[in-house]
Order: sequence, then structure tokens, then C-alpha cells
Amino acid sequence: MAIGVFDSGVGGLTVHRELTRRFPRRDFIYLADQANAPYGGRGGEDIVDLTRAGCERLFEAGASVIVLACNTASAIALRRLQQTWVPEAQARHGRPVNVLGIIVPTIEAATGLPWTFEAERHSEKIEAIDVTGVFCTAATAMSRVYEIEIDKRREDLAVFSEPCPGLAGLIELGAPAEELKVVVDDHVDALRRRIGRHPDKAILGCTHYEIVADLFAAALPPGTTVIHQPTAVADALERYFLRHPDYDLGSSGGREFLTTGKPGPQSDLVAQFWGEPLTFNPA
Repeated sequence: MAIGVFDSGVGGLTVHRELTRRFPRRDFIYLADQANAPYGGRGGEDIVDLTRAGCERLFEAGASVIVLACNTASAIALRRLQQTWVPEAQARHGRPVNVLGIIVPTIEAATGLPWTFEAERHSEKIEAIDVTGVFCTAATAMSRVYEIEIDKRREDLAVFSEPCPGLAGLIELGAPAEELKVVVDDHVDALRRRIGRHPDKAILGCTHYEIVADLFAAALPPGTTVIHQPTAVADALERYFLRHPDYDLGSSGGREFLTTGKPGPQSDLVAQFWGEPLTFNPA
């Protein structure tokens, strides 16, 4: 048995790397749906179907808990899978299984509040004193999940999502840093112009963007707080496993990397941020 990590591509490796650091003795299976990446420009039903298929492949490979290391899949597919598909998958596989997302931990980190907290509504409007910018895919931006869920907990935070179409695809293809810098700078400036100033906090709302977190940090003013999803997810998963010790997560420290796309070595960019070359096997 193992912890499964799923993403449309290699961006989820940023979360995977932090999880393996936090749980070094656990077994991990990573699945990249590169044959269908990126997800950000796809329709909702397509995203649900692809995410379900990827999770089923991971359950078949022995995963007990799957982390959707993809904001688009977490925003669009997670709730439906948890409500309608996971119970059936538990019965079919005959063991405890679950699918978790990465948006809840990110919102907890951004608000400093637990997911169960819901703010009291005030009759008079509270002027937001902090602005949080969310850089994300078009699908995540359209879902407005960050705006809705943060507003439920913190009326004093204003949230603006900046869709970055094409950026995840460029990162996936291993585009040079010079090309990525131009795209990142353009989106940071677009958000600044839209809200009238730079945000006080920034959420990298696509796990691919964590690979170029240094470019976002350089484009934003010094001192801007950046919410890093890998750390937030690892913190939340640690708490989750303490509450749910019934999952078999393996104990041999195994690491397996699968892809629906072309197997073999991944891009130089991945090798650079991972620290060594990675080779994927066919899913």
C-alpha cells in the first residue's frame, strides 16, 4: 500500500517532494496524466472524468490515500469524487481509500484558520485591509473557489485570481527560464493593474508554478508573503494521518513514477528543481 499523488503533469512533483521529506518511510506512487495535460483549459466534465480515471489507476496500483496535487482537479472534481465515487471505490477495493485535495490546506495557510471555521456575517461592510492574489489556471479562476472559501472565513481579506493560461503548459514542456520570466512578469503586472497595487500575499494556485516560484518572488515586491502549497499540504496531511491511522501507507520507502504520456526522463527543468533526473514508467 502507498500514498498516491496525482497531477495532470509534473507540477505535482513539488508537492510530492515535500511529502516524501515529511514521510520518508512511506511508500509513494506518482501519476502524471501527461497524455491529457494541461487540465486548465478543459471543461468541467472532462476534468472530472480524467481525474476519476487517474485515481482509479492509483488505487489499482495500491494507493490508499490519493492527494490531488492539481488545483484544477481539486477545484472542479474533488467534491464530486468524494461524494459519489469514493464510497463505491472503497467497497470495490475492499479497503479504506480516500481522495484529498490541496485547496483546503492552502486556504487554511492563507487565512490562518481551520477549514471548519466560518466567520460571522456583519451587517455593515468590512473594508478589506489585505489583498491576496491567486495565480492559477483558467479553470481554477472560473471556479472562484479561493474567493468564495476565503471570504467565508476572513471578511477582511480581498481575493483576486489572475488566470495564467498557457503557463503550466510552458513549464511542462521545459521552456527556458528567460521565456517563463516574461510570462510571469506579465501576469504579476496584469494583477497589479487590475487591483491598483500589488497584493500583500500571493498564492501560487497551480503546482506547476511552484517550479518557478523564484520568478514569481522576483516579480513581486520584496517582502510579499507567498503561500507555498507543498508545505501547506504536508502540514495538513500530517494532521490527517494522525486522525485516521486506519490507512495502510506502506513502510518500505518505495518511490514509483508513472505517466500516461511518453515514459522516460523528464525535462531538464524538472531535474533542476528536483535535484536529480527522474525517469517515469508507462502507466
